[in-house]
Amino acid sequence: MGKLLVYLKHYKKETVCAPLFKMLEATFELFVPLVMAAIIDTGIKGGNVSYVLQMGLLLIALGLIGLVCSITAQYFAAKAAVGFSTGLKHALFSHIQSLSFTEIDTLGTSTMITRMTSDVNQVQNGVNMVLRLFLRSPFIVFGAMIMAFTIDVKAAMIFVVTIPLLSIVVFGIMMLTMPMYRKVQAGLDKVLGATRENLTGARVIRAFNKEEEEIEQFGRKNAELTDLQLFVGKISALTNPVTYIIINAATIFLLYTGAVRVDEGTITQGQVVALVNYMSQILIELVKLANLIITITKALACANRIESIFEMQSSMTWEEAVDGGHDISYAVDFDHVHLAYAGAGAESLSDIDFKVKKGQTIGIIGGTGSGKSSLVNMIPRFYDATQGAVRIDGKDVRNYSMEELRQKVGVVLQKAVLFAGTIRENLLWGKEDATEEELWEALAIAQAKEFVEGKDGRLDAVVAQAGRNLSGGQRQRLTIARALVGKPEILILDDSASALDYATDAALRKALRELPGEITVFIVSQRASSIQHADQIIVLDDGLMVGCGTHEELLRDCEVYQEIYYSQYPKTESV
Repeated sequence: MGKLLVYLKHYKKETVCAPLFKMLEATFELFVPLVMAAIIDTGIKGGNVSYVLQMGLLLIALGLIGLVCSITAQYFAAKAAVGFSTGLKHALFSHIQSLSFTEIDTLGTSTMITRMTSDVNQVQNGVNMVLRLFLRSPFIVFGAMIMAFTIDVKAAMIFVVTIPLLSIVVFGIMMLTMPMYRKVQAGLDKVLGATRENLTGARVIRAFNKEEEEIEQFGRKNAELTDLQLFVGKISALTNPVTYIIINAATIFLLYTGAVRVDEGTITQGQVVALVNYMSQILIELVKLANLIITITKALACANRIESIFEMQSSMTWEEAVDGGHDISYAVDFDHVHLAYAGAGAESLSDIDFKVKKGQTIGIIGGTGSGKSSLVNMIPRFYDATQGAVRIDGKDVRNYSMEELRQKVGVVLQKAVLFAGTIRENLLWGKEDATEEELWEALAIAQAKEFVEGKDGRLDAVVAQAGRNLSGGQRQRLTIARALVGKPEILILDDSASALDYATDAALRKALRELPGEITVFIVSQRASSIQHADQIIVLDDGLMVGCGTHEELLRDCEVYQEIYYSQYPKTESV
């Protein structure tokens, strides 16, 4: 938690003023029992009505001043807590963005969402409550005890016994529940993960008639979380009844002792009432303190989870561009590259070695899980090679700055992702200052110009979140256009034409071949027709490169390529 407090540095005034005004409120509250004692002993006992009225006005004044102090403290505490959570969310989001795909894969999406939302909210509540009550409650408890000693030492000894007992209960329950709240948040991660999977894959679930199974699995995970929360809640719920038992027992002893002391003439009836009031104040504040401890326990558990994200550093570091050898004859060079994902038992790619000249079109084909996406993901450095080197223009990709490498490489990922906004806003991701002419040119190459022209608003047509108001083929063509807007030297199409019909796919490939300049294109596809006209075709099988050549060469010499091709075309259609 201590490491997160840095996000309170811009709210120093609020973090001082909030507890200060709460202490002022508490100070005025401590005088109330003394005023009540004076009313009973002097006003009521002596029949002095004017004195009673004067003291009554003083009570109202103390109440109003306390109210103003309380509202002011609430304002400062809320401002500091909300500002703290805002800064924390920005920093956390920025840190997550700095992590490599390896760390993001390890953490999991549902965990990161939980920590960005639920965990940060719990910490925000904790900060708010601490600023308001962390000093006030102990101040009232010990202040009431001191005030009791000013009235009668013997009666005040009851306070000396009661307060430690209550502290043992409160802090003992806190120590028991803190690790459990961490488990509750972990259980919440699982429920959120299941929810996200079900919402994302709703169509697949319905297509395979798996609704009942998914509901059952969700119910089981939710029941586990519920049981854990109930168990922790039951332990936390012990705080109030045990606290009340101790306080009520202390009040009984206090009344008995007070009665004896009054009978002896040591103290007055009003002072007994004041002592009981101080005991009641202690009860109220300790109940508040108990609830505060529960909130702090949750906040600390969540803060530790958030800190674990900050402590996770990216395994991929980016530096300023480092000069390296330049061999402009080769756009991309894989030099005996191996890749193993974090936590994987075996390599995903082994000994990948090939060179690509500028302006060539490279096809990559292979069975499911053969490593096609893994291979192209290493070109923009989404993942680093565990052995060997990937070079662009003869320079290791690890020696490029992020900006330089991203400008060189345009990527269209396997899953077409669009963002809520307009078509124009999505395309400008490729190049912020692109002209309208450049946008239409990219759309024409991506075979998207026709359907964009037919939409209301054209480039300013609305795109729903994730492009849900567009078909799969339209989404894919827009993502291709987005990559083309930046005019990259290397364009990677990672199975990004799978939703296109054969005619549109062929027109897209023809338009890419006719692009001016020496743009190098990598096409990952399951379709032999999409890559058979490529200058080189790389065939992968279980992470190994089992073939590299033209369509004719591979059809003659590569058994894996033959199997893929003839599974899609009868042998009579072979070329």
